[in-house]
Amino acid sequence: MFGIIGGSGFEKFDEFETVELLNRETPFGLASSGFKKVRVNGVEFLFISRHGEHHELLPTEINYRANIFALKNNGAKAIVSFSAIGSLEKVCKPGDLVVPYQYIDRTKGVRASTFLGDGLIGHVSLAKPICEMMAEKLKPLTAKQGFETHYAKTYVCIEGPYFSTKAESLSYRQMGAEVIGMSNFPEYALAREAGLPYLPCCFVTDYDCWDDNIPHVTVAEVINVMKGNNSKAFSLLKEILAQKDFWAGSLAPEGGLRAGLFMPKDAIPLDKRGWVQILMN
Repeated sequence: MFGIIGGSGFEKFDEFETVELLNRETPFGLASSGFKKVRVNGVEFLFISRHGEHHELLPTEINYRANIFALKNNGAKAIVSFSAIGSLEKVCKPGDLVVPYQYIDRTKGVRASTFLGDGLIGHVSLAKPICEMMAEKLKPLTAKQGFETHYAKTYVCIEGPYFSTKAESLSYRQMGAEVIGMSNFPEYALAREAGLPYLPCCFVTDYDCWDDNIPHVTVAEVINVMKGNNSKAFSLLKEILAQKDFWAGSLAPEGGLRAGLFMPKDAIPLDKRGWVQILMN
């Protein structure tokens, strides 16, 4: 079963049929509000609104660990994440879909970003942070859509809630980032720790502020573009849901904590063994 994460502008989709409201409680606190099992065209999947059902959480305030654990604990086998992003290059235009393959973390260390620590020791590779196999399977599906899609881009994740200064925006371009957002880290890293293949589908809303010849990003501009991006995302989601075993062959389930613990299993603290086992299954 898929776990779908909806970001800004993707908190809900009009054709969702709610099957069941799900328990938000986890060992890491509450998952975001609006966590539920839904159905589209006869296919059931899990859905969580990243920022909460009413968009009440800043990117920094999201309980990423609780969200990923809740999806895993309720049977998710893979995650498709929908997000709004800014573009740091002209080729990625507002309304386009971007599938990042790489990330640069520029958050400030205030987000709980790992299941590890406090007596649970491990090291998980993020060399390939997303499931590139699912991305390859996505290509023929996006080719049928009426919008342009860009693959293998690099996403820089900033803390927010502010948009960038011009100096920051220019520095991110020099670092090799091509799109910018506030919410994919630590989501992809936690998905990797949980052994869940992760596929980011990021829709461009603006050009940030690196080019003075292009109007700088504003909330009004972002909201306006989001409306069209929501329908594009739902059209793509229906195509994804129609596929069988979309995550089959992914290496992510064999990685994560299953392979990354740097300690004997019998040394795992007793109070953590229950939820660690869930993440390792």
